[in-house]
Order: sequence, then C-alpha cells, then structure tokens
Amino acid sequence: MPEAPYAVARAAAIRVYPHFARLLTAHHIEGAGGLAPLPDVVTIEAVIDVAFWASLRREELRAPRISLAFAPPVEGKRPLVFERPVPLAAAPLTHLGPAVERPGIHLCVQPLAGVLAVWGAARYLPPCCFVLEVVAPGLLVIKHSRPDDSGKFVNVAVLQGDEIKMIERDASAAPGLPSRMADLLSPPPEIGAADAVNVLLQLAVSMRAHARGGTLLVVPPDTTVWRTSILEPIPYAITPAFGLLGDLAREQEAEKSSYRWQTTMRRAIEGLGGLTAGDGAMILTGRFELVAFGAKIIRRTGFPQVDSVMLTEAIDGTDVCMVDYSALGGTRHLSAAQFAHDQRDALALVASQDGRFTAFEWSPSAQMVYANRIEALLL
Repeated sequence: MPEAPYAVARAAAIRVYPHFARLLTAHHIEGAGGLAPLPDVVTIEAVIDVAFWASLRREELRAPRISLAFAPPVEGKRPLVFERPVPLAAAPLTHLGPAVERPGIHLCVQPLAGVLAVWGAARYLPPCCFVLEVVAPGLLVIKHSRPDDSGKFVNVAVLQGDEIKMIERDASAAPGLPSRMADLLSPPPEIGAADAVNVLLQLAVSMRAHARGGTLLVVPPDTTVWRTSILEPIPYAITPAFGLLGDLAREQEAEKSSYRWQTTMRRAIEGLGGLTAGDGAMILTGRFELVAFGAKIIRRTGFPQVDSVMLTEAIDGTDVCMVDYSALGGTRHLSAAQFAHDQRDALALVASQDGRFTAFEWSPSAQMVYANRIEALLL
C-alpha cells in the first residue's frame, strides 16, 4: 500500500520556499550565472514526503542516509547519469541508498515527462541548489549549496517528526549574546567570492560526528589564567603549542581556494576534532593553537557554583529563557557551564553522545552564563 502523505511536508514546503526564492533572486540581481533552478512548493513537498518515508525504511537492517538535490546535469562536471531514471519513491530510494551514502554524493531530482524522477548522481551542484539530506529515521535537513566552489552547505531547516525548525539566520544578533558566541553563529556570506571558514563551527561539526561526546574550551592566548579551572597536572599538555590550524586560518584568502589548503584544513580539523573523543576537554587558544587535551575541569577557587543560566537555540522564534543549572544535561554540560562562569573571557563547546551540542559563554550584559544549543547548525 502507498504511504500516507507526511503531514508536515506541505507546511514545511510553504515555509522553506520563500527562502530559496529570495536567495536566487538576490544572486540573479548580482549577475551570478549557472544558478540552480528554483523548486516550487509542490516539488519541495514531494521531495520531503518521499525522503521522510524512505528514512523509516531499512535496507539490510540499516536506515538509509541519502542526499537529494533538485538540480539538472551540469555540463563539464561529469555527473553519473542513469540510462533509466529512478522513480522518486521511498522504496527505490531505500534500495539505492547504500550505493550513494558516502559524503558528497547527491541523488539529483528533476521533472522528466512531467513526473519527478532521479536522473543520476553528482558531486558538484550548482550554486544555491535545494538539497534535502536524510540524517536519521524521521530526521531531515534542508540546506542549500554555497555560491562558491567550496562544496559547503548552509542549513535552512530541520524536520524531525512533526517539528519544523527554521534556522535563525541572524542568530548572532540576539540580545545579550556574548562576542565569541556571536562570531560562532555569524552566517556565512551568501554573496561573495572567498569562503570565510568558520574554524570553530567546523570543529564543532567534527566533534559531533564522532558521536562519543566531547568538550572544547577556547581560551585567550598569551595567558595561563584558565589553568585555575583545570585539575593539575594536565595529562596531555602540549609544549610548544600546536599551531597548524591557526596558521592555516591566517593564510591569504586567495590561498584558501586551493585544493591543497582545503585538504590540509579538513585533515587538521578532523584530527583535532578527534582529540575531543577521549575523556577530558581539549583546550585551544583564540589563535587556534592546541595547548592541551584530556583536561579535567574544576571549579575555580573563590567562585560560587553556577545555579542558573540563560538558554536559547539557534532556531527561528526561540526565546531566551532562564533554566536551572541541573537542567542543562550531563557532566560535560555542567562542567562547561562552570568553566564559562569562572573564566569569563573563554568559550566552551560541548557535544553529547545523543547529538546535543551547546555553546557556553559569560554574558557581561546579563551577568550570567549564556548557553546556546546549536546542533541544528551542525547536521
């Protein structure tokens, strides 16, 4: 029997369509060429509906992980074109899923003879392309490709069950948001040549990907005050500080478009992100120099225990609320909140094994710790 329509698909399509319409219009005004086509509401609804039901199926006991893109074949980019297009339906996508689940491979959808079908697969997508990724059963992420050739994407919405979470594109302007957290949440430039790499956000993605949980502390350079909140001796202190990531981040913008730089940066981020999988926190300076990992956080002498924090989420329409310290989560979250309270010029990032990801920083205007859940940005 055919699946019943996914009730959220229509509402999500109506909310998502204006974002892509504005995005493509802005780039057309700027004179950009080779842009992806704009899917209409009916097309977006159909892709969401099929992807949701495919996510609940199994192929050899494994849930599918696929990426669907609304894009035509791009000349010169060597797409893989099927002799017979695959119907856009849950069962065919589930069977096809294991062959195309590696990162960077997208199943491409277009209307053929008036019916949506998968014409093939591609690694390169045109700028501003509508992409829907099946992350887990019932968990879908809508995103668009960047206007450059970086291969990166910007999250637009997260659909989970009956929830529609629209990403707040101006989350960095929230009242009372501390400065380092504002930098972390600053949206990438939609229009522009060079790709500004948000190193901390990329590290956060890497931390979340290993699914073991972890803590990253970002402390001011040229000071050791942060050690007053760390149990001595630190098991894995680094001397001299390891500065590869910082060196890469400070290279000229022209160099950042090279394959060599992008490959080296990706490997550096994956390597450092992996260090957070062990017990204890990884510590970076504001210049992205690694100074320690495996560090145990303690309460700083003379500072009280945190009793409450301000909490929000990088989702449109989410208000800032006051929550009790104990409601933040497990030990990692509690110790990170205490660190941000005691070291008021530092930033703490925490990944839980269940996928929750929270940033903590002291807010001078509110005179308390500000917590922001950002996992929707990292999917």
